[in-house]
Amino acid sequence: MDIVTPTLRNIVAGGVAIAGFAGAVIVVLVVAFDLRVEPAGSGIPLIFSFGDPDDHFAALEESRAQPRAHAPAPGGSTGAAEPSTPSANSTTGTAPDAAAAPATPAAYWTDFRGPNRDGRYAEMAIRTDWPGTGLEPLWNQPIGGGYASFVVAEGRAFTIEQRRGREVVAAYDVETGRELWTHAWDAHFQETMGGPGPRATPTWHEGRLYALGATGALWCLDADTGTVVWERNILADGDAANLAWAMSASPLIVDEMVVVLPGGSDAWSVAAYDRLTGDIVWHVLNDIQGYTSPMVVNLDGVRQILVVTAARVAGLRIEDGQLLWDHPWVVSNVPNMSQPLVIGENRLFLSASYGKGAMLLDVSRTGDSFTVETVWQNNRMKNRFSSSVLRDGYIYGLDNAILACLDADTGELMWKGGRYGYGQLLLAGDHLVIITERGDLVLVRATPESHQEVAGFRAIEGKTWNVPALADGRVLLRNAREMAAFDLRPGD
Repeated sequence: MDIVTPTLRNIVAGGVAIAGFAGAVIVVLVVAFDLRVEPAGSGIPLIFSFGDPDDHFAALEESRAQPRAHAPAPGGSTGAAEPSTPSANSTTGTAPDAAAAPATPAAYWTDFRGPNRDGRYAEMAIRTDWPGTGLEPLWNQPIGGGYASFVVAEGRAFTIEQRRGREVVAAYDVETGRELWTHAWDAHFQETMGGPGPRATPTWHEGRLYALGATGALWCLDADTGTVVWERNILADGDAANLAWAMSASPLIVDEMVVVLPGGSDAWSVAAYDRLTGDIVWHVLNDIQGYTSPMVVNLDGVRQILVVTAARVAGLRIEDGQLLWDHPWVVSNVPNMSQPLVIGENRLFLSASYGKGAMLLDVSRTGDSFTVETVWQNNRMKNRFSSSVLRDGYIYGLDNAILACLDADTGELMWKGGRYGYGQLLLAGDHLVIITERGDLVLVRATPESHQEVAGFRAIEGKTWNVPALADGRVLLRNAREMAAFDLRPGD
Protein backbone atom coordinates (compact mmCIF):
# COMPACT_ATOMS: atom_id res chain seq x y z
CA MET A 1 0.00 0.00 0.00
CA ASP A 2 1.23 3.48 -0.92
CA ILE A 3 1.17 5.47 2.33
CA VAL A 4 3.44 8.34 1.20
CA THR A 5 1.57 11.61 1.68
CA PRO A 6 1.34 14.10 -1.22
CA THR A 7 3.53 16.56 0.65
CA LEU A 8 6.25 13.99 1.32
CA ARG A 9 5.93 12.74 -2.25
CA ASN A 10 6.52 16.28 -3.52
CA ILE A 11 9.55 16.69 -1.27
CA VAL A 12 11.04 13.43 -2.48
CA ALA A 13 10.31 14.33 -6.08
CA GLY A 14 11.89 17.74 -5.57
CA GLY A 15 14.98 16.16 -4.03
CA VAL A 16 15.31 13.77 -6.95
CA ALA A 17 14.91 16.68 -9.37
CA ILE A 18 17.60 18.67 -7.57
CA ALA A 19 19.92 15.67 -7.51
CA GLY A 20 19.22 15.10 -11.18
CA PHE A 21 19.96 18.74 -11.96
CA ALA A 22 23.20 18.59 -9.97
CA GLY A 23 24.18 15.44 -11.78
CA ALA A 24 23.42 17.06 -15.12
CA VAL A 25 25.56 20.06 -14.18
CA ILE A 26 28.46 17.76 -13.27
CA VAL A 27 28.08 15.93 -16.59
CA VAL A 28 28.19 19.26 -18.46
CA LEU A 29 31.28 20.33 -16.51
CA VAL A 30 32.98 17.00 -17.17
CA VAL A 31 32.29 17.23 -20.90
CA ALA A 32 32.94 20.93 -21.39
CA PHE A 33 35.67 21.70 -18.86
CA ASP A 34 37.42 18.36 -18.18
CA LEU A 35 36.21 18.25 -14.57
CA ARG A 36 37.80 15.44 -12.55
CA VAL A 37 35.64 14.02 -9.76
CA GLU A 38 37.46 11.93 -7.14
CA PRO A 39 36.25 10.45 -3.85
CA ALA A 40 37.77 11.86 -0.69
CA GLY A 41 39.32 9.55 1.89
CA SER A 42 35.93 8.90 3.45
CA GLY A 43 34.30 8.30 0.06
CA ILE A 44 32.48 11.61 0.52
CA PRO A 45 32.60 14.51 -0.07
CA LEU A 46 33.87 14.48 -3.62
CA ILE A 47 37.01 16.35 -4.61
CA PHE A 48 36.66 18.34 -7.82
CA SER A 49 39.55 19.41 -10.03
CA PHE A 50 40.01 20.20 -13.68
CA GLY A 51 42.26 18.65 -16.28
CA ASP A 52 42.07 15.96 -18.95
CA PRO A 53 44.46 13.03 -18.30
CA ASP A 54 45.81 13.08 -21.86
CA ASP A 55 46.41 16.82 -21.64
CA HIS A 56 48.13 16.30 -18.30
CA PHE A 57 50.52 13.69 -19.66
CA ALA A 58 51.16 15.83 -22.73
CA ALA A 59 52.08 18.74 -20.45
CA LEU A 60 54.29 16.47 -18.35
CA GLU A 61 56.09 15.15 -21.43
CA GLU A 62 56.56 18.65 -22.78
CA SER A 63 57.94 19.74 -19.40
CA ARG A 64 60.46 16.91 -19.30
CA ALA A 65 61.56 17.60 -22.87
CA GLN A 66 62.77 21.10 -21.98
CA PRO A 67 65.97 20.72 -19.95
CA ARG A 68 67.43 23.88 -18.49
CA ALA A 69 70.75 24.47 -16.81
CA HIS A 70 69.33 26.99 -14.34
CA ALA A 71 66.58 27.02 -11.75
CA PRO A 72 63.12 27.89 -13.08
CA ALA A 73 61.04 30.75 -11.83
CA PRO A 74 58.36 29.82 -9.30
CA GLY A 75 55.67 27.90 -11.12
CA GLY A 76 58.02 26.95 -13.93
CA SER A 77 59.01 23.42 -14.91
CA THR A 78 62.17 21.79 -16.13
CA GLY A 79 63.39 18.32 -16.87
CA ALA A 80 65.75 16.15 -18.82
CA ALA A 81 64.37 14.83 -22.06
CA GLU A 82 62.70 11.45 -22.10
CA PRO A 83 62.31 9.56 -25.42
CA SER A 84 58.75 9.47 -26.73
CA THR A 85 58.97 5.79 -27.65
CA PRO A 86 61.09 3.98 -25.04
CA SER A 87 61.40 0.24 -24.73
CA ALA A 88 59.35 -1.63 -22.16
CA ASN A 89 62.20 -1.42 -19.64
CA SER A 90 64.25 1.70 -20.24
CA THR A 91 66.55 4.10 -18.46
CA THR A 92 66.93 7.62 -19.80
CA GLY A 93 68.12 11.01 -18.68
CA THR A 94 71.27 13.02 -18.27
CA ALA A 95 74.18 12.62 -15.91
CA PRO A 96 74.01 15.11 -13.04
CA ASP A 97 76.18 18.14 -13.74
CA ALA A 98 78.13 20.31 -11.35
CA ALA A 99 75.28 22.77 -11.04
CA ALA A 100 72.93 20.01 -9.89
CA ALA A 101 75.25 18.60 -7.22
CA PRO A 102 75.07 20.04 -3.71
CA ALA A 103 78.21 21.62 -2.24
CA THR A 104 78.07 19.18 0.69
CA PRO A 105 76.31 15.97 -0.36
CA ALA A 106 74.03 14.68 2.36
CA ALA A 107 71.76 11.68 2.75
CA TYR A 108 69.13 12.29 5.40
CA TRP A 109 65.53 11.68 4.25
CA THR A 110 66.36 8.36 2.59
CA ASP A 111 63.38 6.33 3.85
CA PHE A 112 59.61 6.56 3.81
CA ARG A 113 58.59 9.13 6.47
CA GLY A 114 62.22 9.88 7.30
CA PRO A 115 65.31 8.20 8.78
CA ASN A 116 63.41 6.04 11.28
CA ARG A 117 60.12 5.86 9.37
CA ASP A 118 58.51 7.71 12.28
CA GLY A 119 57.62 11.00 10.54
CA ARG A 120 60.11 13.03 12.58
CA TYR A 121 62.35 15.65 10.96
CA ALA A 122 65.34 16.58 13.13
CA GLU A 123 67.99 17.69 10.62
CA MET A 124 67.56 21.42 11.31
CA ALA A 125 65.06 23.96 12.63
CA ILE A 126 62.42 25.08 10.15
CA ARG A 127 60.94 28.48 9.43
CA THR A 128 57.68 29.06 11.28
CA ASP A 129 56.98 32.70 10.31
CA TRP A 130 55.10 31.85 7.14
CA PRO A 131 53.62 34.89 5.36
CA GLY A 132 49.87 35.27 5.27
CA THR A 133 49.86 34.88 1.50
CA GLY A 134 51.75 31.60 1.75
CA LEU A 135 55.26 30.55 0.80
CA GLU A 136 56.47 30.92 -2.78
CA PRO A 137 57.48 27.58 -4.32
CA LEU A 138 61.07 26.95 -5.28
CA TRP A 139 59.50 25.17 -8.25
CA ASN A 140 56.38 23.27 -9.19
CA GLN A 141 55.53 21.15 -12.20
CA PRO A 142 53.39 18.21 -13.37
CA ILE A 143 54.14 14.67 -12.21
CA GLY A 144 52.86 11.21 -12.99
CA GLY A 145 50.20 9.39 -10.96
CA GLY A 146 50.41 7.36 -7.79
CA TYR A 147 50.76 7.76 -4.03
CA ALA A 148 54.47 7.33 -3.36
CA SER A 149 56.44 9.99 -1.53
CA PHE A 150 59.94 11.33 -2.21
CA VAL A 151 63.20 10.23 -0.66
CA VAL A 152 66.10 12.68 -0.80
CA ALA A 153 69.86 12.13 -0.87
CA GLU A 154 72.88 14.01 -2.23
CA GLY A 155 70.82 16.80 -3.73
CA ARG A 156 68.41 14.51 -5.56
CA ALA A 157 64.79 13.60 -4.89
CA PHE A 158 63.51 10.19 -6.01
CA THR A 159 59.97 8.90 -6.46
CA ILE A 160 57.92 6.47 -8.55
CA GLU A 161 55.10 7.55 -10.86
CA GLN A 162 52.53 6.33 -13.36
CA ARG A 163 53.02 7.84 -16.83
CA ARG A 164 50.42 6.53 -19.24
CA GLY A 165 50.98 2.73 -19.39
CA ARG A 166 54.33 2.68 -17.61
CA GLU A 167 55.62 2.88 -14.09
CA VAL A 168 58.55 5.27 -13.90
CA VAL A 169 61.21 5.74 -11.24
CA ALA A 170 62.47 9.32 -11.55
CA ALA A 171 65.32 11.34 -10.05
CA TYR A 172 64.99 15.13 -9.73
CA ASP A 173 67.35 17.91 -8.75
CA VAL A 174 66.05 19.23 -5.43
CA GLU A 175 67.00 22.86 -6.10
CA THR A 176 65.41 23.18 -9.54
CA GLY A 177 63.01 20.26 -10.00
CA ARG A 178 64.94 19.31 -13.13
CA GLU A 179 64.55 15.65 -14.06
CA LEU A 180 67.93 13.91 -14.03
CA TRP A 181 67.04 10.38 -15.11
CA THR A 182 64.14 7.93 -15.35
CA HIS A 183 63.75 4.19 -15.41
CA ALA A 184 60.46 2.92 -16.88
CA TRP A 185 58.72 -0.39 -17.46
CA ASP A 186 55.30 -1.51 -18.70
CA ALA A 187 52.86 -1.73 -15.78
CA HIS A 188 49.51 -0.14 -15.01
CA PHE A 189 47.61 -0.74 -11.77
CA GLN A 190 44.31 1.02 -11.15
CA GLU A 191 41.45 0.80 -8.66
CA THR A 192 38.29 2.84 -8.15
CA MET A 193 39.04 4.67 -4.91
CA GLY A 194 42.59 5.81 -5.53
CA GLY A 195 42.95 5.60 -9.28
CA PRO A 196 46.09 4.50 -11.12
CA GLY A 197 49.70 4.35 -10.11
CA PRO A 198 52.32 2.82 -7.81
CA ARG A 199 52.02 3.29 -4.05
CA ALA A 200 55.34 2.36 -2.41
CA THR A 201 57.97 5.03 -1.75
CA PRO A 202 61.48 4.05 -2.94
CA THR A 203 64.39 3.71 -0.50
CA TRP A 204 67.91 5.17 -0.97
CA HIS A 205 70.92 3.46 0.54
CA GLU A 206 74.64 3.92 -0.16
CA GLY A 207 74.19 5.15 -3.71
CA ARG A 208 71.51 2.68 -4.71
CA LEU A 209 67.76 3.14 -5.02
CA TYR A 210 65.30 0.34 -4.25
CA ALA A 211 61.90 0.82 -5.87
CA LEU A 212 58.81 -1.39 -5.68
CA GLY A 213 56.08 -1.12 -8.30
CA ALA A 214 52.38 -1.62 -7.71
CA THR A 215 52.40 -5.08 -9.28
CA GLY A 216 55.46 -6.41 -7.44
CA ALA A 217 58.40 -5.36 -9.62
CA LEU A 218 61.38 -4.70 -7.33
CA TRP A 219 64.28 -2.76 -8.85
CA CYS A 220 67.72 -1.96 -7.53
CA LEU A 221 69.03 1.04 -9.47
CA ASP A 222 72.20 3.10 -9.43
CA ALA A 223 71.02 6.34 -7.82
CA ASP A 224 73.39 8.50 -9.90
CA THR A 225 72.38 7.20 -13.33
CA GLY A 226 69.28 5.00 -13.00
CA THR A 227 71.18 2.00 -14.37
CA VAL A 228 69.64 -1.34 -13.36
CA VAL A 229 71.71 -3.32 -10.86
CA TRP A 230 69.21 -6.14 -10.40
CA GLU A 231 65.45 -6.83 -10.52
CA ARG A 232 62.92 -9.27 -9.08
CA ASN A 233 59.15 -9.59 -8.86
CA ILE A 234 58.22 -10.25 -5.25
CA LEU A 235 54.69 -11.44 -6.04
CA ALA A 236 56.03 -13.96 -8.55
CA ASP A 237 58.75 -15.10 -6.13
CA GLY A 238 56.22 -15.62 -3.35
CA ASP A 239 53.42 -16.97 -5.55
CA ALA A 240 51.32 -14.26 -3.93
CA ALA A 241 48.22 -12.38 -5.06
CA ASN A 242 48.32 -8.61 -5.21
CA LEU A 243 46.39 -6.59 -2.64
CA ALA A 244 43.24 -4.70 -3.58
CA TRP A 245 45.16 -1.41 -3.37
CA ALA A 246 48.44 -2.90 -4.61
CA MET A 247 51.90 -3.31 -3.16
CA SER A 248 52.34 -0.29 -0.88
CA ALA A 249 55.06 -1.14 1.65
CA SER A 250 58.33 0.68 1.10
CA PRO A 251 61.40 -1.60 0.82
CA LEU A 252 63.45 -1.67 4.03
CA ILE A 253 67.23 -1.83 4.06
CA VAL A 254 68.57 -3.60 7.13
CA ASP A 255 72.20 -4.67 7.32
CA GLU A 256 72.99 -6.33 3.96
CA MET A 257 69.37 -7.08 3.07
CA VAL A 258 66.34 -5.44 1.52
CA VAL A 259 63.13 -6.58 3.24
CA VAL A 260 59.77 -6.54 1.43
CA LEU A 261 56.26 -7.88 2.04
CA PRO A 262 54.93 -10.13 -0.76
CA GLY A 263 52.18 -11.60 1.42
CA GLY A 264 52.49 -15.13 0.07
CA SER A 265 50.92 -18.02 1.98
CA ASP A 266 53.79 -20.52 1.71
CA ALA A 267 56.14 -18.78 4.18
CA TRP A 268 56.41 -15.82 1.80
CA SER A 269 54.63 -13.15 3.78
CA VAL A 270 57.92 -11.36 4.53
CA ALA A 271 61.03 -11.78 2.39
CA ALA A 272 64.63 -10.61 2.54
CA TYR A 273 66.89 -10.28 -0.51
CA ASP A 274 70.60 -9.58 -0.66
CA ARG A 275 70.69 -5.84 -1.27
CA LEU A 276 73.71 -6.06 -3.59
CA THR A 277 72.75 -9.07 -5.73
CA GLY A 278 68.98 -9.59 -5.31
CA ASP A 279 69.51 -13.20 -4.17
CA ILE A 280 66.90 -14.55 -1.73
CA VAL A 281 68.19 -14.63 1.86
CA TRP A 282 65.09 -15.76 3.78
CA HIS A 283 61.28 -15.70 3.70
CA VAL A 284 58.84 -16.31 6.55
CA LEU A 285 55.22 -16.22 7.79
CA ASN A 286 51.99 -16.98 5.94
CA ASP A 287 50.05 -13.75 6.52
CA ILE A 288 48.24 -11.67 3.94
CA GLN A 289 50.01 -8.35 3.94
CA GLY A 290 48.71 -4.96 4.98
CA TYR A 291 49.79 -1.62 3.54
CA THR A 292 52.22 -0.79 6.37
CA SER A 293 55.95 -0.56 5.66
CA PRO A 294 58.38 -2.71 7.68
CA MET A 295 60.61 -0.94 10.21
CA VAL A 296 63.78 -1.60 12.20
CA VAL A 297 63.11 -0.96 15.89
CA ASN A 298 64.59 -1.61 19.32
CA LEU A 299 62.18 -3.11 21.85
CA ASP A 300 63.48 -3.88 25.31
CA GLY A 301 67.03 -3.76 23.98
CA VAL A 302 66.48 -6.12 21.03
CA ARG A 303 66.99 -4.78 17.52
CA GLN A 304 64.40 -6.38 15.24
CA ILE A 305 62.23 -6.01 12.15
CA LEU A 306 58.70 -4.82 12.93
CA VAL A 307 55.92 -5.79 10.52
CA VAL A 308 52.17 -5.18 10.57
CA THR A 309 50.25 -7.69 8.46
CA ALA A 310 46.54 -8.03 7.86
CA ALA A 311 46.30 -10.16 11.01
CA ARG A 312 48.89 -9.01 13.53
CA VAL A 313 51.86 -6.92 14.54
CA ALA A 314 55.06 -8.95 14.88
CA GLY A 315 58.74 -8.67 15.67
CA LEU A 316 61.17 -10.72 13.57
CA ARG A 317 64.79 -11.61 14.17
CA ILE A 318 66.88 -9.79 11.61
CA GLU A 319 69.31 -12.49 10.55
CA ASP A 320 66.73 -15.14 9.62
CA GLY A 321 63.23 -13.66 10.06
CA GLN A 322 62.37 -15.91 13.00
CA LEU A 323 59.25 -14.79 14.85
CA LEU A 324 60.17 -13.22 18.19
CA TRP A 325 56.67 -12.15 19.28
CA ASP A 326 53.31 -11.18 17.86
CA HIS A 327 49.97 -9.69 18.87
CA PRO A 328 46.61 -9.73 17.03
CA TRP A 329 45.76 -6.52 15.16
CA VAL A 330 42.90 -6.94 12.70
CA VAL A 331 40.94 -4.19 10.95
CA SER A 332 37.52 -5.21 9.74
CA ASN A 333 37.42 -3.64 6.27
CA VAL A 334 40.96 -3.11 5.05
CA PRO A 335 44.37 -4.51 6.05
CA ASN A 336 46.46 -2.19 8.19
CA MET A 337 47.91 1.02 6.73
CA SER A 338 49.40 3.24 9.43
CA GLN A 339 52.96 3.03 10.74
CA PRO A 340 53.45 2.04 14.38
CA LEU A 341 55.26 4.32 16.83
CA VAL A 342 57.87 3.10 19.30
CA ILE A 343 57.40 4.89 22.63
CA GLY A 344 60.17 4.62 25.18
CA GLU A 345 62.14 1.40 25.48
CA ASN A 346 59.45 -1.20 25.07
CA ARG A 347 56.10 0.30 24.14
CA LEU A 348 54.41 0.30 20.78
CA PHE A 349 51.52 2.46 19.55
CA LEU A 350 49.15 1.18 16.85
CA SER A 351 46.24 2.94 15.19
CA ALA A 352 43.70 2.19 12.48
CA SER A 353 40.44 3.58 11.15
CA TYR A 354 37.34 1.67 10.04
CA GLY A 355 36.10 1.47 13.63
CA LYS A 356 39.34 0.05 15.08
CA GLY A 357 40.94 2.83 17.15
CA ALA A 358 44.30 2.84 18.93
CA MET A 359 46.30 0.60 21.24
CA LEU A 360 49.47 0.86 23.31
CA LEU A 361 51.36 -2.39 23.82
CA ASP A 362 54.10 -3.24 26.30
CA VAL A 363 56.61 -5.58 24.60
CA SER A 364 59.04 -6.92 27.20
CA ARG A 365 61.74 -9.54 27.09
CA THR A 366 62.00 -12.28 29.70
CA GLY A 367 65.10 -14.35 29.04
CA ASP A 368 64.92 -15.51 25.43
CA SER A 369 61.18 -14.87 25.06
CA PHE A 370 58.89 -11.85 24.90
CA THR A 371 55.63 -11.04 26.59
CA VAL A 372 53.10 -8.62 25.10
CA GLU A 373 50.51 -6.82 27.19
CA THR A 374 47.93 -4.15 26.37
CA VAL A 375 48.51 -0.92 28.31
CA TRP A 376 45.45 0.90 26.96
CA GLN A 377 43.06 0.77 24.04
CA ASN A 378 40.48 3.33 22.87
CA ASN A 379 38.85 4.92 19.82
CA ARG A 380 40.40 8.37 20.28
CA MET A 381 42.89 8.07 17.43
CA LYS A 382 41.84 6.36 14.20
CA ASN A 383 44.58 6.81 11.58
CA ARG A 384 43.35 5.84 8.13
CA PHE A 385 45.82 6.71 5.34
CA SER A 386 48.13 8.70 7.60
CA SER A 387 50.36 7.87 10.56
CA SER A 388 50.85 9.61 13.88
CA VAL A 389 53.96 11.27 15.32
CA LEU A 390 55.33 11.50 18.86
CA ARG A 391 56.70 14.52 20.74
CA ASP A 392 57.52 14.77 24.45
CA GLY A 393 55.15 12.01 25.48
CA TYR A 394 52.20 13.11 23.32
CA ILE A 395 50.88 11.53 20.13
CA TYR A 396 49.63 13.77 17.31
CA GLY A 397 47.69 12.37 14.39
CA LEU A 398 44.60 12.50 12.24
CA ASP A 399 41.65 10.87 13.94
CA ASN A 400 40.06 10.04 10.61
CA ALA A 401 39.98 13.58 9.15
CA ILE A 402 40.45 15.70 12.31
CA LEU A 403 43.74 16.42 14.06
CA ALA A 404 43.99 15.11 17.63
CA CYS A 405 46.45 14.86 20.51
CA LEU A 406 46.69 11.95 22.97
CA ASP A 407 48.69 11.42 26.12
CA ALA A 408 50.93 8.49 25.17
CA ASP A 409 51.02 7.03 28.69
CA THR A 410 47.28 6.99 29.31
CA GLY A 411 45.57 7.36 25.95
CA GLU A 412 43.71 10.41 27.27
CA LEU A 413 42.44 12.78 24.59
CA MET A 414 44.07 16.18 25.15
CA TRP A 415 42.31 17.97 22.30
CA LYS A 416 40.76 17.49 18.89
CA GLY A 417 40.44 20.22 16.24
CA GLY A 418 41.35 21.22 12.72
CA ARG A 419 39.70 19.48 9.80
CA TYR A 420 42.46 18.53 7.37
CA GLY A 421 40.79 15.65 5.60
CA TYR A 422 42.71 12.45 4.97
CA GLY A 423 46.02 14.22 4.58
CA GLN A 424 49.46 13.56 6.07
CA LEU A 425 51.64 15.07 8.78
CA LEU A 426 55.27 15.23 9.90
CA LEU A 427 56.88 16.52 13.08
CA ALA A 428 59.55 19.23 12.72
CA GLY A 429 60.81 20.53 16.06
CA ASP A 430 57.83 21.78 18.04
CA HIS A 431 55.54 22.08 15.00
CA LEU A 432 53.49 19.77 12.80
CA VAL A 433 53.83 20.17 9.04
CA ILE A 434 50.54 19.00 7.54
CA ILE A 435 49.51 18.52 3.93
CA THR A 436 45.73 18.37 3.73
CA GLU A 437 43.73 16.09 1.49
CA ARG A 438 43.04 19.07 -0.80
CA GLY A 439 46.65 20.21 -1.09
CA ASP A 440 46.97 22.89 1.62
CA LEU A 441 50.28 23.09 3.49
CA VAL A 442 49.56 23.89 7.15
CA LEU A 443 51.73 24.59 10.18
CA VAL A 444 50.37 23.64 13.63
CA ARG A 445 52.07 23.86 17.02
CA ALA A 446 52.78 20.48 18.58
CA THR A 447 51.49 21.23 22.05
CA PRO A 448 49.12 19.27 24.30
CA GLU A 449 47.47 22.51 25.43
CA SER A 450 45.15 23.04 22.46
CA HIS A 451 44.88 23.03 18.70
CA GLN A 452 46.95 26.02 17.53
CA GLU A 453 47.19 26.52 13.77
CA VAL A 454 49.96 28.95 12.84
CA ALA A 455 49.63 29.30 9.06
CA GLY A 456 48.40 27.59 5.94
CA PHE A 457 48.02 28.05 2.20
CA ARG A 458 47.17 26.11 -0.96
CA ALA A 459 50.44 24.47 -2.06
CA ILE A 460 49.35 22.02 -4.76
CA GLU A 461 46.03 21.27 -6.44
CA GLY A 462 43.98 18.11 -6.30
CA LYS A 463 43.52 15.13 -4.01
CA THR A 464 46.70 14.71 -1.95
CA TRP A 465 47.30 11.51 -0.02
CA ASN A 466 51.09 11.43 -0.52
CA VAL A 467 53.37 11.89 2.49
CA PRO A 468 55.59 15.02 2.37
CA ALA A 469 59.38 14.73 2.49
CA LEU A 470 61.66 17.08 4.44
CA ALA A 471 65.38 17.39 3.72
CA ASP A 472 67.89 20.22 4.11
CA GLY A 473 65.07 22.53 5.14
CA ARG A 474 63.02 21.96 1.99
CA VAL A 475 59.63 20.31 1.99
CA LEU A 476 58.76 18.32 -1.13
CA LEU A 477 55.12 17.67 -1.94
CA ARG A 478 53.36 15.66 -4.60
CA ASN A 479 50.09 14.05 -5.51
CA ALA A 480 48.94 12.25 -8.65
CA ARG A 481 49.26 15.35 -10.84
CA GLU A 482 51.55 17.99 -9.35
CA MET A 483 54.84 18.23 -7.45
CA ALA A 484 56.35 21.26 -5.68
CA ALA A 485 59.13 22.28 -3.29
CA PHE A 486 59.13 25.00 -0.63
CA ASP A 487 62.04 26.40 1.36
CA LEU A 488 61.45 26.12 5.11
CA ARG A 489 64.95 27.13 6.19
CA PRO A 490 64.87 29.93 8.72
CA GLY A 491 66.26 33.29 7.64
CA ASP A 492 69.42 34.88 9.01
